[in-house]
Amino acid sequence: MNSEVFLSVFTLLIAVLFTKAHPSIGTLFMNSSLPKLLKPLPCTKYLSVLLVSCFSSVTLAAEEPAKALDLTQHWVGYSALVIFAVAYSLAMIEEVTELKKSKPMVFAASVIWILIAAVYASHGMSEQAGLVFRSALEGYAELFLFIMVSMTYLNAMEDRGVFENLRVWLLSKNFSYRKLFWITGFQAFFISSACNNLTTALLMGSVIIAMGKNNRQFVTLSCINVVVASNAGGSFSPFGDITTLLVWQKGVVPFGDFFSLLLPAIVNFVLPAAIMNMFISKESPEAVMEAQEMKRGGWIIIGLFALTIVTSACFENFLHLPPAAGMMLGLTYLSFFSYYLQKTKSSIHIYAPVKIDYFAPMKYMNNPQALIKPEKEEIDQSFDVFHKVANLEWDTLLFFYGVMVCVGGLSFIGYLELTSHYLYGAEVNPTIANIAVGIASAFVDNGTIMLAVLTMMPDISQGQWLLVTLTAGVGGSLLAVGSAAGVGLMGQAKGAYTFTSHLKWTPVIALGYFGSIAVHFLINSRFF
Repeated sequence: MNSEVFLSVFTLLIAVLFTKAHPSIGTLFMNSSLPKLLKPLPCTKYLSVLLVSCFSSVTLAAEEPAKALDLTQHWVGYSALVIFAVAYSLAMIEEVTELKKSKPMVFAASVIWILIAAVYASHGMSEQAGLVFRSALEGYAELFLFIMVSMTYLNAMEDRGVFENLRVWLLSKNFSYRKLFWITGFQAFFISSACNNLTTALLMGSVIIAMGKNNRQFVTLSCINVVVASNAGGSFSPFGDITTLLVWQKGVVPFGDFFSLLLPAIVNFVLPAAIMNMFISKESPEAVMEAQEMKRGGWIIIGLFALTIVTSACFENFLHLPPAAGMMLGLTYLSFFSYYLQKTKSSIHIYAPVKIDYFAPMKYMNNPQALIKPEKEEIDQSFDVFHKVANLEWDTLLFFYGVMVCVGGLSFIGYLELTSHYLYGAEVNPTIANIAVGIASAFVDNGTIMLAVLTMMPDISQGQWLLVTLTAGVGGSLLAVGSAAGVGLMGQAKGAYTFTSHLKWTPVIALGYFGSIAVHFLINSRFF
C-alpha cells in the first residue's frame, strides 16, 4: 500500500476518534476539502481543514507524507488484542472478582499505548503516535465533561428530593410494577429520539431506583428495558444518535427516510420488553399518599437542567461547538445557584417535628455527654455543587477512559480498517455485513463503527444504509457496556444493574434485534 493511502487511513482514523464523543467534529473531517496531496485518492474524497489547524505542530510535507505503520501482523498488534481481551473479561466478571472494572481497563489502555509508542519511537515517528493518542484523549475529555455535568445535575435533583417526589406521585396512582416498567420504557424511547441516550438513561434510571427501593428484580429489568429503549429511540431520528447523525450529514439517506425505521425500532424495544414483563411482579408498590416536601431550589434546578440541555443543543447546532462546552456552561448555572442557596440558608428556617425519645433521661444518666434534642430540629437546606461532583461514579468514568483509549489504540494499529475491508469485500453479502456491524457495536463504540463504514463508502442500496444505521444504533443494547446508556446506568444502579445481570437477558434482547431487522425488510422493501 503506498504512502498516500496510509496517510489517508491515518487521517480518517483520527476522524473516527474525534467523532466518538462528538459527531460534528467527525463531520468537519468528512466535509472539508482534501489537501492537494490526497486529491487523486477516490476513497478519501473529503478531509477537514481542521486537521491542519489542530495538528499544526506536526509537519505533513506534501512531498513526503508521514506513513502510518501497519501493526496488524506485528507482535505488538497481537499483544494488544490479548491485553484488551483479558482486561475486558475481567471487567465482565466484576461481580465475581470484586475487582472494579476501571482498574483492568485503564491498565490495558496504558500498556497498549506503551507498546505502540515504543514501536513508533524505534522508527523515529514518536510524534505521530502522540498525536493520535491526544486525539483519543480529547474525545474522552468531551464525553467525560458531558457525563460529569449530567450526573452532577441528577445528584443535585436527588439531593433536593425531586425523584422522591416523582416516585411518590407515581406510586399514588397505584400503578403496578408492570405498568411502571412500561411507562419508564416508553418515556425513555421517545425522549431519546431528541435527547442524548446517556442523559435519557440516567434520568429514567433515577426514577426507577427511587420507585423500586424494595424490589431489586424490578430495578434490574427496568434498567435493562431503559437501555434497550434509549438505544432504539435514537435509531429512527436523524439527530437522535451519533450513527443517524453521521449518516444524515454524509447525505446517503435523506432526512425523511430515517423515520421509516420507527416501526423496526419499536419492535426492537417492545419485543424483549414483552418477554421481560412476564418476570416482573404484578403487585403494586406500597402506596404513598403524602410526599415529603421538596427542598428549596428543587424546581429551579429542574429548570436549570432543562436550560443546560437546550444550551448544549444550541452550541452544537448553531455555534458548531462541542456539546460538552454547552454542558459546562450549564454547570455554571448550577454553581451560581448553589452560591445563592449557601448565602440565603441562614434567613430561611424550615422545621420538622422530632420523635419523642422516652428513654432520653436514662441515656443521659448513662452518658453525661449526651444532649437531649430540642423539640424542633432545623432541616439542613445547605447545598454545595462541588459535593455533587465529588459523589460521581468515578469507577464508571475511568472505565470509559480505558475502553475509549483501548479502542483508539486498536484502530490506530489497523484492525478497524482490516475488519471493514473484510466485511464489505466481494466475499460477504451486505446484509450479513450490516448485521455483523450491529453485533460489533456491542463491543466497539457505534460512532466509530459507523464512521469506518462511511469511510469505505460501500456500493450498497439505500435500504442497506438504513439497515446498518438501525443495527449500529441498537446493537449496543446486546451488552451492558455496548452503549453509553448501559455504562452510565451500571454506575448509577450499582449492584442492581450489572454486566452479568444484563448478559442473562442478552438472548431476549437479540430476539428484538433480529425482529427489527425482519420488520425493516418487510416494510421497507422499496428501498432495496
